[in-house]
Amino acid sequence: MAAGTRDRILDAVEQLLLERGAQQVTLEAVAAAAGVSKGGLLYHFKSKDALFAGMVRRLGERADSQLAEAVEQGESVAEWYLAPGDSTDAREVALFRSMLAVMRSVDGTDSEVQQALVEVMRSWDSGLQREIDDPVQAEIVRLVGDGIYLAALLGLPESEPVLHRKVVKRLLSATGAKPIKAKRP
Repeated sequence: MAAGTRDRILDAVEQLLLERGAQQVTLEAVAAAAGVSKGGLLYHFKSKDALFAGMVRRLGERADSQLAEAVEQGESVAEWYLAPGDSTDAREVALFRSMLAVMRSVDGTDSEVQQALVEVMRSWDSGLQREIDDPVQAEIVRLVGDGIYLAALLGLPESEPVLHRKVVKRLLSATGAKPIKAKRP
């Protein structure tokens, strides 16, 4: 499948999820919004579950790409996971939109969508576990990072930047990870 068509379809499903919610998203509506036929959509995504799972996997790909770049620049996995979102960065905004859409698509049933989300979240968790020897400390970092990200997704007030850096520094010092760099405000 051409990346442009795939992304157009996945962008359309995200937009519809954000505007209408999962129960109101149909394959016909996604196809129309993406500018493809329903048959064309079904050629690439065999079902609504497969379409939603594709969206979740793209979210994972986007996050993995950002993580790889952060690590290449000397940031630890834990630092990346604990970083506040940047609403001025187009890639971060796309990641936020994807995560919001994913959250609207997951209905708690044992489906391909749920499995894709579990796989994505486990891959992030395994990165923290590889980096942090203490599994309890790795779990604390994951939970704090999840809370930071959820607050950003919901538009809740962010921590004051100096306080945020102090929290992250203390948390990372407890893990034995390298100290946080001062690249983020």
